[in-house]
Amino acid sequence: MRRLVAAALVLTACGRADKSPIVLGLAGPFSQPRGVSMRHAAELAVKEVNARGGIRGRDLVLRVLDDSGRPEVAIRIAQQLVQDPAVVGVIGHLTSSASLAAGRVYGEARRPVAMISPSASSPDLSGVNPYMFRVCPSDLNHGIQLARYARQVLRARRVGVIYLDDDYGRGLRASFAAEFKRLGGAGGAGGAGGGGEIVEEDPMLATTPSLEPYLSRMRQQGGVDAIMLATDRGGAELALSEMARIGVHWAPLGGDALSGIETAGPLAEGLRMSVAYLVDQSGDRNAQFVAAYAHAYPGERPDHRGAAAYDIVQLLAGVLTETGADRRAVRDRVARTGGSLPAFEGVTGSIAFDARGDVPAKPVVIGVVHAGKLAPETQ
Repeated sequence: MRRLVAAALVLTACGRADKSPIVLGLAGPFSQPRGVSMRHAAELAVKEVNARGGIRGRDLVLRVLDDSGRPEVAIRIAQQLVQDPAVVGVIGHLTSSASLAAGRVYGEARRPVAMISPSASSPDLSGVNPYMFRVCPSDLNHGIQLARYARQVLRARRVGVIYLDDDYGRGLRASFAAEFKRLGGAGGAGGAGGGGEIVEEDPMLATTPSLEPYLSRMRQQGGVDAIMLATDRGGAELALSEMARIGVHWAPLGGDALSGIETAGPLAEGLRMSVAYLVDQSGDRNAQFVAAYAHAYPGERPDHRGAAAYDIVQLLAGVLTETGADRRAVRDRVARTGGSLPAFEGVTGSIAFDARGDVPAKPVVIGVVHAGKLAPETQ
């Protein structure tokens, strides 16, 4: 009789385990504006997956943790997630510095877990370990495209650079400056003509109170045709407001960390920004996503971080359906996406990973801020 009872308990427990939720970690600066779209879009994707029946009949759930964009917090969060046996994958982290710090924890743990970042773009993340992936282009791509735009479309010969002194800012600044100088040395590719010059490259911190000394010095040196803001949104808004105050009208450019600045009103009008995703880009898949997002979160529009997080959830849902909830199997199938397995066609485009966890074929586009929106640039 005891054996029958024990067998019944084991079967009941197994039945419950088969129906237990499958857990994905979601890590980013969700108490900050830049993390809102990432969280909302990931939650939207999970709801859609579960409405389709989940993963082999099991619900998909998120374990949401706020890293504040700080590497030391990201490390603690990564330790929590990697030690939780229910977690089979991680969406995050959002920033490059947090992703680099946490990614080493995920990849070097006794039972490693795959981390897929929606927007960590530092070149330093490439190939750190086999469990780190990202679905966004690196700063090398962003910097190159912004430099070509400045040189070939804006016909800029003199450019000033202000950069945030962190992994993101330094990476974007370096790739932009190298390409701009290369184009200048080639005698002005695309018909720009003449040589190209980086007049200044000035660092800032998130706590920097004023950029006016940098801007005034650029003006004293004869001004610039364009100013590259390799900063976050706050740094760019500070630069733009102080440019207006001292009366200089240089064409501003920046990377995808400026997302959201389009809502800053006339201050941001005309700013050009490199992104891997535009909310108004064509395609039925994107239109369906934007409509679903607007219905779920009235008055909001997703940014590139949100669209990428949505894609990551949908990608992992497909992977989990094939592999089940085994960390190593999940990682191995993710790594084969776009290689021995077909690329994943998402809202942000085609996702195909290389051996370093990057998506080298992911294009970068230039958008322009107009009337409170970031729209595709027409050349």
